[in-house]
Amino acid sequence: MDIAGLSTALANVSLQSRVSVAVLNKAMDTSKVLGDRMVEMMDAAAMELSVNPDLGANFDMRI
Repeated sequence: MDIAGLSTALANVSLQSRVSVAVLNKAMDTSKVLGDRMVEMMDAAAMELSVNPDLGANFDMRI
């Protein structure tokens, strides 16, 4: 059994695992930021409706 080769292979697996976890953490952070921005946009739309509740409620069309 080649101890040096086994050690190198285990080090590579460990590195790949750490990189995968780092990428996953970055993706989770990005998703959280996007979700927070969506909530802010929804809150802004709700605020507009509370100020102008009839805005967009009626549609007048003439032909």
